[in-house]
Parts: sequence; C-alpha cells; structure tokens
Amino acid sequence: MKDSKVLKIAAILFILGVTFFALKTLQEILLPFFIAVIIAFIFEPFFELLKKKKVPSFLAIIIVILCIVIIANITSIFVLTSIGPFTAGIPKYQDKFTSLIEYATNSLKNFGFDANAFKESMNLKNLVKDSSVQGWITSLFTSIAGIFGDFVLIIIYVAFILSELGSLKRRVLRAFSEERARTIAKTMGDIFLDVRRYIVGKTLINLIHAIVIGIILWAFNVDFYIVWAFLSFLMNYIPTIGSMIATVLPFMTALVQFDSFGVAIVILIILIVLANVVGNVIEPQVLGDKLDLSPILLLLSLILWGYIWGIMGMILSIPIMSMIKIVLMNFESTRPVAILMSYNQSSITDIKEKQKYTHVIKKILKGKKKDDNSKN
Repeated sequence: MKDSKVLKIAAILFILGVTFFALKTLQEILLPFFIAVIIAFIFEPFFELLKKKKVPSFLAIIIVILCIVIIANITSIFVLTSIGPFTAGIPKYQDKFTSLIEYATNSLKNFGFDANAFKESMNLKNLVKDSSVQGWITSLFTSIAGIFGDFVLIIIYVAFILSELGSLKRRVLRAFSEERARTIAKTMGDIFLDVRRYIVGKTLINLIHAIVIGIILWAFNVDFYIVWAFLSFLMNYIPTIGSMIATVLPFMTALVQFDSFGVAIVILIILIVLANVVGNVIEPQVLGDKLDLSPILLLLSLILWGYIWGIMGMILSIPIMSMIKIVLMNFESTRPVAILMSYNQSSITDIKEKQKYTHVIKKILKGKKKDDNSKN
C-alpha cells in the first residue's frame, strides 16, 4: 500500500517535471498557442454571430482574422511610435535623477543620517544600467514585439481553433458516454464563459483606466504620458504588482521632471486613489468572483509563469490558472484541489449548488427513462 502511494507521488512529480520542462523548452510554440486560445475565446461570440447570420464558416473566420489584423496593426503602430522617444529620453532622466539624489543626500547630512548609505542604495547609474528599470521596460516592449513577430503563427492557430469549435462538442458527445460527455461539455462551456468574461471585462477596465491615467498625466504635463498609459494598460493584467509598477513609474518621472516635490506627490496620491477605486470597487462589480484565486496562489503563479514565459507569462497567469481551476472543480476526484486554489468561499458554494441540482436533474431524467422503458 505504501509502495503504491510512493509510486503515485513519484509519477505525479515526474509528470509535473516533464510538463514544466516542456513549457519552458517549447515556449516559442506554446506561448503563441495560449495567446491564440485567449484571442479565440474573445472573438468566438462574434464568430458565432456571423454564422447565425448565415455567413459561411470559412468567410466568418476570414472576417474575424481581418478584425484581429486591424487591431494588431493599430497596436503595433502605437508601440513603435511610443518606444523611440522614451528610449531617447532615458539618459537625460538619468542625469537629472543623479542630481536629485545629490540634493537628497546633502539634506540628509543636515539631519545627521547616514547619507552615504542612502546615496549608494539610490545610485541611479547602477539602477538604470545594471538593474531593472530600463531593462525591464525594454524587455516588456521586446516581448510585445516578439508577439507581433509570431503574429502569423498566432493567426493560423486562431483560424484552426475557431474552425474546430463548431464540431468539437458533437465529437465529444460521440466519443464519450452521455453523462461523461455532458460533464466535459459543461467544463468546456464554463471555461469559455468565465475566461471570456474575465478577459473582456479586464481589457475594458484596463483600457478605461489607462485612458484616465493618460489624461491625468497629460493634464500635469508629465513626459511620456502615452508610454505610461500604455504600460498601465498592460501592467494591470498582472495582479497587485502590475498596479504598483503602473503607479510608481509615472511618479518617478514626475519626481525627476519637476522641481517641486509637491506636484509629484499629488500625482502619486491621485494614481493610488484611482488604482484602489478600480481594484476594490469597479473590478469586483464587473468581474465578480467566478475567477477568484488564493492570494498565495496568485503570487506563486506570477513567479512560476513569469519564470517560464517572462512578462507575457505573468500577464497570462490568471487566465491559465483559472482554466486549470475550472477543470479541476468539475471532477469529483480533483475538486478538493480546486477548493484549495479558491479564495472566496461563496463562489465555491455556488458551484457546489449548481452541481447538486444538476445531479438531482440527472436522477429525475434517469427515472423518467426507466418509466418509459417499463411502459414500452
């Protein structure tokens, strides 16, 4: 008995290890595929609407692809026109920030603090050249450019996924027993509905949030306000950390740009209030708690997917983990794992209630079938 448990644990660890290795090694193939899956989730209602309007499937796919191409072209033009001035302005800000640190160091000396330690920790030359700020932002835009480099592959994936969706449910019903086929179909439906709701809702919220940030920074005449607005749009897909980055970087820009600390502090306060209103009031109302995940799991998934696929992995971490949770919740043997992944108990209760009523309905239907057979 003990040997079988050890073998089972060893098998699970081996499978996890192989999966991790495959995800990391096959990044160039799998990352575009996951992006294509999410794009297909978003455009699937539009695709189905076209088919209901008697548009042939192949023509509906072409129309969807054209829409994606137009959106991608607009985004790529926006990114390319924003990154040039930003990169050119970095050296100027490096010099100005160094002067600011010198001023702060001299002020600390007057109050008896260890100014040298502060100066060493805030050395912008090291911060910008050796560390994360410039490299991290450049890495982000490089990741976006990489996605556009894989654009043809993503488009091919999307076309095949959309073409498969229509017949997939019929094939599942033919391939499995009636009860198991219904479970699989329900799981697929839940994944489509919940992930689509999250992606579309989150995208709209991020877009409005980014526009508001852009207007605020433009009103204060902050440099690179378009870059910071676009960065906030992307970063707010990353829970907690992304919102902090989207708030701190414009504040640092204002701190260096303006001679007055007061202006930078006012901008920081406005951005913090805005981020809290969006994160604690608007998002729960729009997104609900269907995709709730444990904060610890969120942190671990950010680290894991960030390590596997970089910044794009961090952005995709919530949709991927949510898909996994929905799949686990729909099977008795794996439901405890899904419950451990959840944070809000109410969402778990709702799922259990639905499953309980589904089970009752199945029993009633089976009873009716038996009565019909006995009558015949």
